[in-house]
Amino acid sequence: MSYSIAIHLLSAVIWVGGMIFAHNSLRPAAVQVLEPPLRLELWVQVFRRFFVLVWGSIALILITGYWMLFNYFGGFAGAGNHIHIMHGAGWIMVFVYMYVFFSPYRQLKHAVIVQDYPLAGAQLNRIRKLVGLNILIGMSVIIVASAGRYI
Repeated sequence: MSYSIAIHLLSAVIWVGGMIFAHNSLRPAAVQVLEPPLRLELWVQVFRRFFVLVWGSIALILITGYWMLFNYFGGFAGAGNHIHIMHGAGWIMVFVYMYVFFSPYRQLKHAVIVQDYPLAGAQLNRIRKLVGLNILIGMSVIIVASAGRYI
């Protein structure tokens, strides 16, 4: 159980922490120092690398989460409300991420390749808003997961 929870938590930290860094630190710095074509290319390269980490984090979160759910709690019936909330909110985060990956991110990559910078900027703005949503959900999940059974 201790290895599973450690892997589960580290995976969540990589995903949520990476989003917070990108949204609150990298984005404003890139806006301040890079012209739009370079800034958009930077984001394509950042996402290309970060999304590999996110896919891995999602896989590890799901594997360890379900393993703990069924081996420690005996399934959903034995889990507290905080586990149910974490489970549902986590799946919402996965669906938001999958939408980002398969729609605006792909459109961003294509727009940068063909140098359609207004379209690329619009897609980056869509991603920014969805990442902001996932940060809020992710922070809520962390609070519920860590303090939920005590509330």
